[in-house]
Amino acid sequence: MTEKTFDTVSDPGMETPVIHVSPSPHLADQALTTQRIMLDVVIGLLPVVGMALYVFRLYAVKQLAICIVSCLAAEALFARMRGRALPLKDFSALVTGIILALSLPGPAPWYVGVIASFVAIGIGKAIFGGIGMNIFNPAMVGRAFVMIAFASALAASGYQDVNSSVDAVTQATPLDTFKQTGAVAPLSALFFGLTNGSLGETSALACLIGGIYLCIRRSASWEIPAGVITAAVVLGGITNLVDMDSGWTVLHHLFGGSLLFGAFFIATDPCSSPLTPRGKFIFGLGVGGFVMLLRLFSGYPAGVMFAVLLMNSLTPLINRWTIPRPLGAQ
Repeated sequence: MTEKTFDTVSDPGMETPVIHVSPSPHLADQALTTQRIMLDVVIGLLPVVGMALYVFRLYAVKQLAICIVSCLAAEALFARMRGRALPLKDFSALVTGIILALSLPGPAPWYVGVIASFVAIGIGKAIFGGIGMNIFNPAMVGRAFVMIAFASALAASGYQDVNSSVDAVTQATPLDTFKQTGAVAPLSALFFGLTNGSLGETSALACLIGGIYLCIRRSASWEIPAGVITAAVVLGGITNLVDMDSGWTVLHHLFGGSLLFGAFFIATDPCSSPLTPRGKFIFGLGVGGFVMLLRLFSGYPAGVMFAVLLMNSLTPLINRWTIPRPLGAQ
């Protein structure tokens, strides 16, 4: 675009056009700020949080409080260490805390949430330069660290009930039960969330409600969950055809574990996912494919965390492979 300026040196009354060249996009939605996107994510997570509070009660309250406070404290600490203003108003640390808490089992010890939060903010985000520059999903970086460091503390079974509406807290997760004994959980329990597991992975219905809201608001790219679900359906269908006697169907794969929670709330992190629509769908296919491979061939059936981190590492390559070719380019 051009704008008129006055050349006051050669001719004070002469107007000369000045051309400003800048990379695209030249038109942008000014309302789509980081703060608005993060608020949308918080709103989208409300059904998942509500279901976690209903099933796990005090366990959910404790884990959410620990992770949220720790993430906010870590964000403030690392910002001060770098001599920057407190970035708490963008709500990114709040979202990281909520997602991290929902990815942990409710009865996990308090120090697990604290350490995971500081690792998520410090190593997952601040070390790369802050929000928008991180390569990996911060919440999954913190989750992976404590998963390796405190594996026994994150075991899902063997906890005492806390007067919950169901005895979900005392049960093994449906995926672990199926792996160990071959017992198949009812689809209704997986869909509504009356099972054990991490706080945010139990209710497929809550994840769908919140995830669809994010896609409608365009705070999450629909191509990513579409790719995850497509890969899970295709590979789950092939598995069912190979072993038709198995009671674990495609719907069990979709509703069980944290596949939907990861597809809508973790894989869609705009900082660590590809930029182009085609790249986002490829990214989602990769996440869904890795999740299914880990479920079927590893001893760790809930593999969303590892799948997302693996695909995060491939995001720069996917961006290069899917760069749109300009009109007329060779």
